[in-house]
Amino acid sequence: MADDQSPSRPASLIAATVYHKGCRVADIGIDEGGGWAAREGHVVWIGLLEPSEAELRTVQRQFGLNELAIEDAGQAHQRPKLQRYGESLFVVARTAELIDGRIEFGETHLFVGCGYVVSIRHGPSASYKKVRAHCEASPALLVRGETYILHSILDFIVDNYQGVLESVHEEAEGIENDVLAERLSAVQVQRLYILRRDLLRLRAGVLPLVEVCRRLEHSDLFEMDAKMELLFRDVTDHVRSVQEEIDGLREMLAFAFEASLLTSQSQQTMISRRLAAWAAILAVPTAVAGIYGMNFENMPELRWANGYYFVLALVLATCFALYVNFRRRDWL
Repeated sequence: MADDQSPSRPASLIAATVYHKGCRVADIGIDEGGGWAAREGHVVWIGLLEPSEAELRTVQRQFGLNELAIEDAGQAHQRPKLQRYGESLFVVARTAELIDGRIEFGETHLFVGCGYVVSIRHGPSASYKKVRAHCEASPALLVRGETYILHSILDFIVDNYQGVLESVHEEAEGIENDVLAERLSAVQVQRLYILRRDLLRLRAGVLPLVEVCRRLEHSDLFEMDAKMELLFRDVTDHVRSVQEEIDGLREMLAFAFEASLLTSQSQQTMISRRLAAWAAILAVPTAVAGIYGMNFENMPELRWANGYYFVLALVLATCFALYVNFRRRDWL
């Protein structure tokens, strides 16, 4: 069953499928999930996209879900977490997508219990059609049931983090190269700030996921073999790798921002030096003209026939000497 919606199903219902021994058995409605999940060896996976209150209540009745967890699942802006309610787990994970150059965030809420997985998406998020197809293509792993489905969804979410970070890393390198080549424009500086802020928000969503995955490695709610523990440990390591890459990117962007400021300050200093050098050069003729412009009768060389040429030559020589000296000091 594809993730595409059909006219006969609710707009929020993406897929509802029953699996037995790793193989698809039937496509069902959400009001049939509880009966199928109660059958020995069967697993129900229901995928919902921003469901209505009525649909959440239907899911709650089918699997006996906790009231507080249902209230949380109906709203976005939940912190990534793992909570246990009786015989079920409630997992919240933050999703990330790069849309029009901005990192947009969504959430996935997961109810996991014996014989069922309910995934609820809010906001920007890649479709889990690929996850479902991957699971169905690996019946030897899907036979592990709800634990493998949970692992596959979390692994897919973390993989999407990597895709977002690769795009950000490519853009950050381009900006860093521009910093070394020339002064950044105001638009580029603003972009640096936006990327750093988005990465900080992404880090806030990734960091709690490390603890979620670590707890899942040692969860006593499900019987997990060594293979599943290894798979969850791999997701934990993957999340830590994403966290380190985020920190590295934020340092790169911080360096680019600081380098841009230093470059700007250096250019301003150079301009100030040039202005000061030209001011010093122009001060010589200004001072001479100011002195000889005073209305005194008794001034040295005032009536000398070659006085004008002598003063003019002296001014030019002094200005030239100052110019050469400033050029040597790289002020001009």
